[in-house]
Amino acid sequence: MPGRAGDRLCLAGPVPTDLSAAEFDEAVADALDSIPAELAEAMDNVVVLVEDDPPEGMPGDLLGLYEGTPLTERGNWWAAGALPDRITVFRRPIAAVCAHREQVVEEVRITVVHEVGHHFGIDDERLHELGWA
Repeated sequence: MPGRAGDRLCLAGPVPTDLSAAEFDEAVADALDSIPAELAEAMDNVVVLVEDDPPEGMPGDLLGLYEGTPLTERGNWWAAGALPDRITVFRRPIAAVCAHREQVVEEVRITVVHEVGHHFGIDDERLHELGWA
């Protein structure tokens, strides 16, 4: 399952607790809105969720996670009763690597684009080359 961990630390002060859950959700929505229209229209059967923390058994510094079948791997078999793919953005790990709200918003944007990239079949190595890792 492709995901994005907090491999670069931008912590220079206390965790920004002033960003409410609603503001975090809005940052995720804004990140989705920043995706070019032609790519957003190509996204198929995917839901974007926000959770406080990664699931048990996953690294605690995981910022986002894509679960599903990338568009590049879907065949005729896929459409029959397929559940939506899931992109999950994890609130606490993102807040833990950022010093202020602007960094949180930027980290959310990078994480959302990274996980959307996995939906399109782009691997971590290529996302890193493109600056989205």
